[in-house]
Amino acid sequence: MPQEQRSADQLRWFSAGQLLTLVRAEPGITRAAAAARLGIGSGGATDLVSRLRRAELLDERPAPVQGRGRPTTVLVPHPRGPMVLAAEVRAGDWRLATASLDGKPEVIDHGEHARKQLPKLLAELTSAIGAAYRRAPDRIGVLSVSVAGTVSDSRLLQFTTRGWRDVELAGLAGGLPADAEVPLLIGNDATLAGLAEARTGAARGAGTALHLIVAVGLGGALVVDGVPVAGAHGAAGEYGHIPFGDPALVCPCGARACWDLTIDGRALARHLGEPEPADPVGYAHGLLHKRRTARAGQAFSQVATALGAGIGGLVNLHDPDVVTLGGLAVGLRTAAPEAFEQAYFDGLMSYRKATPPPVRDGIHGDDAPLHGAVLSGLDHLTTHGALAEWARTRVTA
Repeated sequence: MPQEQRSADQLRWFSAGQLLTLVRAEPGITRAAAAARLGIGSGGATDLVSRLRRAELLDERPAPVQGRGRPTTVLVPHPRGPMVLAAEVRAGDWRLATASLDGKPEVIDHGEHARKQLPKLLAELTSAIGAAYRRAPDRIGVLSVSVAGTVSDSRLLQFTTRGWRDVELAGLAGGLPADAEVPLLIGNDATLAGLAEARTGAARGAGTALHLIVAVGLGGALVVDGVPVAGAHGAAGEYGHIPFGDPALVCPCGARACWDLTIDGRALARHLGEPEPADPVGYAHGLLHKRRTARAGQAFSQVATALGAGIGGLVNLHDPDVVTLGGLAVGLRTAAPEAFEQAYFDGLMSYRKATPPPVRDGIHGDDAPLHGAVLSGLDHLTTHGALAEWARTRVTA
C-alpha cells in the first residue's frame, strides 16, 4: 500500500476510534450530535458511520419516543462487535467479565481463592479464561487483568495478603488458542480503579486526578488527562509504601514506616489492642457495621487522621484538581469525618487551604478495578491499527 493511501487509511480509523469513544462516553448520542462534537460534516459522518456498520463496530437504532416530532436514531455499539475479556484477582476471590464497546462489564464467572495455593488459583483462572474465549472466539480482542498487588509488566511483584512474590502472570493467556493473537494487559487494581474514576466516575472531566483505594494497605494512581502515570515499568502508585507511618513498624513489603500500616484493618486492630486480623478488610468492614464503642470511635479517629494527613501530603506533591476515594477509604472517612477533614486541612500547604481540592467518594465502588480493566482493554481495541485489523476479518467489511 502506498504511503499516501496508508496515511489516509490510518486517519480514517483514527476518526473511527474517536467516534467509538464518544458513543461510549455519551450513550444515546445521535449522528448529528456526534458529528458536531468531532467537528466533521454531515456527509463525512454518514460515510464514517456506514464504514463502521459494515465492519460490525457501530449500529443505529431508534431513539426513545419523546412526544411529537420526527423520529431519530442513536448510535450504539454493534451487537457483533469486539469485546474485552476482563479478569480481576482480588484479596480473596476472582471475577471474569466481558464488555463490548459500551464499556459495561458483565460478570460471567467467579471463584474464591482464600484457601488455595497460587498454582491452583492460576490454573483455575486460566481455565475460566479459556472457556470464556471459546464462547465468543470471533469477538474477544484483548484480555485485560486487574491484580490486587504490585505489578511490573507481566509480573506480580508482591501480593501482600498471601505472601506471593515475583510471579509471572503471562501464563493466564495459556487457555487461549496459540493462534488467537489476543494481547494480554495486566494492571494494578488501584491504578485501574483510578482510570475508571477519571474517565467515567467521580473525577470525570478533571485534568489531573488522584485516586486512592484502601483494602489491605493503600494504593492509588495519578491520572493526567485520562491516562494513569504508570512509571517506568508499570509499578507506580504504591502510595501505601511512602514512610508516613511509624518507623518502628516493618511492613511486609520490607520497608519501615509504611503508610499502609496506619490506615487499614491492621491499624484498627492495633489501636484496639487486638491481634492482627487474618482478613484485615473483613475485620474493618465488621467494625464499620457494629455499634460503635468509645474505644472503637477513637481507633477510627486515629486511622482517619492518618488517612487525611497523608492525602494532604499527596495533594502538595501532585497538585490534583480532585481526589477520589475507593474501597475502605470511603467508610473510614465516614466513620470519623471531623478527624479526617482536620488532618487533611492541616496537611496542606498554606496557599492551598483556602481552596483545597475536593475529596470525593468514587462512583464505581468495589467494581472500579474491573471497570478500569475494561477501559484499558478498550483503549487497545480502539487504536487505528486494531480497528483496521478487526474490519479486515469481518465478512461484510
